[in-house]
Amino acid sequence: MIKHLNITVKGKVQGVFYRKSTKAVADQLGVRGFILNEPNGDVYMEAEADNSTLDMFLDWCNEGPEDAEVSAVESHEGELKNYRNFEVVKRRS
Repeated sequence: MIKHLNITVKGKVQGVFYRKSTKAVADQLGVRGFILNEPNGDVYMEAEADNSTLDMFLDWCNEGPEDAEVSAVESHEGELKNYRNFEVVKRRS
C-alpha cells in the first residue's frame, strides 16, 4: 500500500548537495514526490512509496550526503497526491 509522508529535515542540510543526493536516492528506490529548501535552513519534502521503501528512504534522510549534519527528521503521514516522479523544486507552489 502506498503511503504519503511530509518530511522536514533539520541541521546543516543546505549547501551540502542534500536535495540533489536525496533525489538520486529517491529515483533509485522508486520514491515519488518533491524536495525543497526552506528559508529557515530546513529541507522539506513530500514522499510517496510503500512502507518498506519509505523506511529505507527515511534512513537515508537521517544520514544525508557526506557533508550534511542532520540533527532531526520529522515525518507525518499526509494525503496521497499520486506524484509521477521525484523533483527538486525551488519553492512551494
